[in-house]
Amino acid sequence: MDGHSRGRADESPADQWVLNPRTGNYELRLDNSGRESPEPPRARDRSGSSRPRDRSGSRRESASFRGEVPAQRARRQPGQGRGQQPSAARKGRGKFSARRRKALLWTCGVTAFVIVAGSAGAYALYQKFNGNLDTVDVGDAGSKNVTGDGPLDILVIGTDKRTGEGNEGYGDKGSTGHADTNILFHVSADRTNATAMSIPRDLITDIPDCTTQQADGSDKVVPGTRNVRFNVSLGQEGRDPGCTMRTVKKITGVSVDHFMMVDFNAVKTLSTAVGGVKVCLDKAVKDPDSHLDLPAGESTVQGEDALAFVRTRHSFGNQSDLDRIKVQQQFIGSMIRRMKSDDTLTDPGKLLDLADAATKALTVDSGIGSIKKLTSLARELGRIDTKNITFVTMPVKDNPAEPTPVTVVLEPQKAGQLFAMLRSDTSLTEVKKKEQAARSKQQAVLEGSRAEAAGIRVDVLNGGDITGAAGATVEWLRNEQGVTQSTNRANAPAKIDRTTLAYAPDQADQARALADIMGLPATALKQGTSDTEGIQAMVLTLGADFEGVGVPLTGPAKAPEDMQRAGADTAVCAK
Repeated sequence: MDGHSRGRADESPADQWVLNPRTGNYELRLDNSGRESPEPPRARDRSGSSRPRDRSGSRRESASFRGEVPAQRARRQPGQGRGQQPSAARKGRGKFSARRRKALLWTCGVTAFVIVAGSAGAYALYQKFNGNLDTVDVGDAGSKNVTGDGPLDILVIGTDKRTGEGNEGYGDKGSTGHADTNILFHVSADRTNATAMSIPRDLITDIPDCTTQQADGSDKVVPGTRNVRFNVSLGQEGRDPGCTMRTVKKITGVSVDHFMMVDFNAVKTLSTAVGGVKVCLDKAVKDPDSHLDLPAGESTVQGEDALAFVRTRHSFGNQSDLDRIKVQQQFIGSMIRRMKSDDTLTDPGKLLDLADAATKALTVDSGIGSIKKLTSLARELGRIDTKNITFVTMPVKDNPAEPTPVTVVLEPQKAGQLFAMLRSDTSLTEVKKKEQAARSKQQAVLEGSRAEAAGIRVDVLNGGDITGAAGATVEWLRNEQGVTQSTNRANAPAKIDRTTLAYAPDQADQARALADIMGLPATALKQGTSDTEGIQAMVLTLGADFEGVGVPLTGPAKAPEDMQRAGADTAVCAK
């Protein structure tokens, strides 16, 4: 075993899973006696020394972002710390089958979204793998909470970093790494569905100012820039993943809660850990640039072949990055299916290998920077059925400013619709009614009688980014919508991300009427617990998602038919 465990080097991973008579669960034995270690080991840096901890008890970041994405830690050489494959008799199928819904293994970056096996023995996994993770403090760019009651948005970043063990043969030696592959993973508030939106690296956009933490603990503000590629939101001028998170919010209006980042090596190690990933080609491919050499039809790829598959861009479609995104989405969907298969979830040895590879590959924000937190997140995400995960690419078009387009820009109408759907938590998947029980309860607040416009009493506050938004909204409500009892209460005490309407139970008819006028989603309505006393107004607080008077905050009820989409449960062949 490696330095984070206490097992014998020649001991099979399956042999280390033992039945705890006190709990009735299988747990990972980390020493020869089978006893649990009383205390998790201190995290270690790449040199093997203990990492210092800050005052909050969290590990300090292992690298600053002075123009550099954290380097990959040294990988274990073949044969080191690996036992033999577990025999069928030792796989513990019964216990793992009963707990497989507690496990979510999803690959990060271009490979998929693998976090950690949230199964029996979670404490043992904490002991073994907690030291593998690298973390970055992104400040107020993300959330300090692992999950919440509302939607959850995670930015998955695959960097093109080419330094570090295993990456020497790819591209520019010494590259600091940029945001090469980017997926905004939006999880619905009721956890019935998710949308994985790919963001083209060549999208021309504006990058806002961002604050990054330096190695000495001080903060540095990196000035924003305009009209540049999205991929330079990371690495360039010392920008960290928090800068990429802020850029996504500026583009979409969606606040990103957490990030997960990997580099090239993760594709190789994770695909190998699961025993290969099935892919399908419409025609045979032999690409001298990526070294991809596969026949037509279905193949299983891992290691170098898996990396070649997700890197190639000259073998599909019009050889653009947009076509490579489709191939990567196919790979990710196949990886998710492999991760959640019985072959993986009932194999302790494979779970052990996978968790080790995933945690070594990951750099995450401090809000989810421990195995305990990742396990909690995994259990939350594990409620999503694979068939309700939809891949979509941010709607873009060729850059009209370029005679021969190389970059892309947003396609305003379609992109606006998709962003509004994400902000209003509208699913791109047809979720069955049984799975929509929680959603139906939430939507029920919009069902019922409506008050007349003149009977709506509301105070409007500005908690967003548009100066004078409250005053402009009140003027519009009074003069154009007939809501004469609306009042401008100026700025809210603090800025908020999403617009809210607070009301009392006996004001429900007014709330529904105002929601219709403003285009508010059901998630924006916050009903109190007691009725009003006397004359009392509802409180409408405009958030960062408010784009202007008359602009609905909800998107269409369903995605436009011509929007490119792919389901995570469907195997397709790359063309």
